[in-house]
Amino acid sequence: LDTLEKWVTEIFSEIPNNGLPKPSFGHLTQPFDTPEFHKLYRVVPIRKVHSLTITWALPPQEQYYRVKPLHYISWLVGHEGKGSVLSFLRKKFWALALYGGNGETGFEQNSTYSIFSISVTLTDEGYKHFYEVWCPAAYFSCCFPNVWRDETVPFCLQVAHVVFQYVKMLQRRGPDQRQVIWEEIQKIEANEFHYQEQTDPVDYVENLCENMQLFKKEDFLTGDQLLFEYKPEV
Repeated sequence: LDTLEKWVTEIFSEIPNNGLPKPSFGHLTQPFDTPEFHKLYRVVPIRKVHSLTITWALPPQEQYYRVKPLHYISWLVGHEGKGSVLSFLRKKFWALALYGGNGETGFEQNSTYSIFSISVTLTDEGYKHFYEVWCPAAYFSCCFPNVWRDETVPFCLQVAHVVFQYVKMLQRRGPDQRQVIWEEIQKIEANEFHYQEQTDPVDYVENLCENMQLFKKEDFLTGDQLLFEYKPEV
């Protein structure tokens, strides 16, 4: 370690410190506040695959790295058990996989905005129904009874609509009664951190340098992986 410290000092000590603060672009609010962002875009893929991706532009979340609210939401959205979005879509033979989240670096998260996306890999049958088909709300009550129990009007049973309604359910219930889920995620991430495989030194140093630009000094090593604080208001 002493040898490494000596090398770093010799190599980087000659780089001048200009004394300027870290640049921030927080004043550039709502970068996607355009009519084009609220549209459905169809892209023809090179290989045969059907994928539906829904993207939200959110206020910057990087200051909440100790809470990781988007990681918490992606965990709930990506759940594959009974009552989940994917479980319902698979029963209809409409989807093969579903994942959601935020990369927490670069384009997806910065001082201007944060991006949260949910992507569904559709079957051929799912592609036919991703934005169509109508049926009564009672048809959907078997999967989300607490959401649709009081619904009497017809609704559009489409893949996109199912995703939005699941997110709406999470929003309506709120995180106050779900601390146990957050703590479960916290324990899993802690185990993965402590028992992770050794990475390439160059990649590790590069990742560490990025963390130094984002987190407090005491969180340089863990800020991008661990959950520290449960704050339902966030």
